[in-house]
Order: sequence, then structure tokens, then C-alpha cells
Amino acid sequence: MKRNKMASHIRKAAVQGSFYPKECAEVKALIEKFKQELETIPVSPEIQNIIPKAVIVPHAGYIYSGFTANCAYQFLKRSKAKRIIVIGPSHHYYFKGISGSYYEAYETPCGEIPIDSPYLFALAKQFNIGFEPQAHAKEHSTEVQMPFIKYYFPHTKVIELIYGDMAVKELANLILALLHNKENAVIISSDLSHFHTLEEAKAHDFSCLRAVDTIDAKILKQGCEACGITGLHAMLLAAKELKLSSKLLDYRTSADATGETKSVVGYMSAMFY
Repeated sequence: MKRNKMASHIRKAAVQGSFYPKECAEVKALIEKFKQELETIPVSPEIQNIIPKAVIVPHAGYIYSGFTANCAYQFLKRSKAKRIIVIGPSHHYYFKGISGSYYEAYETPCGEIPIDSPYLFALAKQFNIGFEPQAHAKEHSTEVQMPFIKYYFPHTKVIELIYGDMAVKELANLILALLHNKENAVIISSDLSHFHTLEEAKAHDFSCLRAVDTIDAKILKQGCEACGITGLHAMLLAAKELKLSSKLLDYRTSADATGETKSVVGYMSAMFY
């Protein structure tokens, strides 16, 4: 992997206008709509005051998975994290290992988010985090989280980590180190199964949901087809090691938005605390 070199520019928003709106006012309006929808659903008293250390969120267009993602951000917003580390799979570029966002800031429709470069440099030395610019250029799994972060954490720094072909245990060790630091909150980005019928998708996705609900990574092998399965698996190993609890927050498919049941994508949000 390429050696760490600081990019002297901003990571431009590549999927604004497609995955989420280009205009700040429209992004805010959408997130506020998700919040209002969530307020109509009763929250069980035992989870009302939970402050998560990590969340799992989906990464499709906001019209499909924005509500599901927002469920996690509604809890994560209670965190007093100094920095948020967003970890997602590479969709467009094959590489081995993990790549960090060696930029100065991350562009969103509502303004830039500063990147915590000193922390990233320190992390990189310990975990061999390189820099693959092509992996970051148009990666939506991490980018779609940034407008949510800007909205809920206007003064918090971020780090974007995109993984390619890498060992689960390696990523789990990195997540463990991140979670040992109380100044961090971790976001794991993953959609679930893709392009099955609604009935088949639910069967596959149930394995992912059960694995997260019970913090048992072995259950992932029973049919889970999450596109970010390496991240899910690594998060479960880290959560088990740290004796964290988990709570599923929302599950739905693209059929909820489109009505199309012949070929759907699954979405989940969850938190670890």
C-alpha cells in the first residue's frame, strides 16, 4: 500500500445530488423529517438514555435508508466524542488493507468537517493505514454519513477509514483500539443483502440481525450477505471482547420506499454500548 502522504486538499462530496441533496437546506429538511417520523414511534424506557460507543448504519440513498441511519444518529448524538471514525467498505476500487482519509477536511452541503490528521497519523503508525486516493474519491459508504455527522456533531472532527481486502481480525484489532479511547465514537457502514426477492432478502438479513442482536459473529455464516460484512464481523468481535451490549434499532428494505418486492436491498441500524 502507498505510504502515508497528506493530501493538501478537501475530500470533495462525490455523491451529493444523487445519494442525498446538494443543498444544505434540503439535507436539513430531510433529516428533520426522519426525526419527526421517529418521534411517532414509542421508544422503550430501558434504551432511552443509552449513549452508544459505536453504531452500525446503512449507506444507500437517503430516500431508501436515511430513516434507518437516522435512528442510530438519534442515539449517537448524545455522545460527547471528540472525534468520529467512519469505517466502510470500498465499492469502486480494489486494494488490500485499509486506507485513511489523508485530507484536511471533508466537504458536505452544510460546510466542511475537519479531519483529525494528528490522530490519524498516530493510528496509521500502529495499524499500517495507508492512503489509496482512488478508494476515497467517490466512496459512498462513508460519504453518506458525513451530512448526518455535520448535522448532529457540528464541532466534531472525523476520520474516514475505507477497507479493501483485509483480515477480519486485523480490522477488529483496530476497532478495539478505537473503542478503548473514550474520546472516540465509531460508525460501521454496511448495507445488507442485495437484489433478492423481499422474502429471500428477509431470510438472508435475519442472519445479520441475529448476529448483531446476540453479538455472535458465527451466525453471520448462516446466510448474512451484508456488503460490509468484514466491518460487521470485526465490530462483533470487538464488542464481544469489550463485553458491550447491542440493540437493533431499525430494519427495512428498499421495498418500503419503492413498493418493488422482486429485487430489494436490506438496511439495518444498531448500536453498541
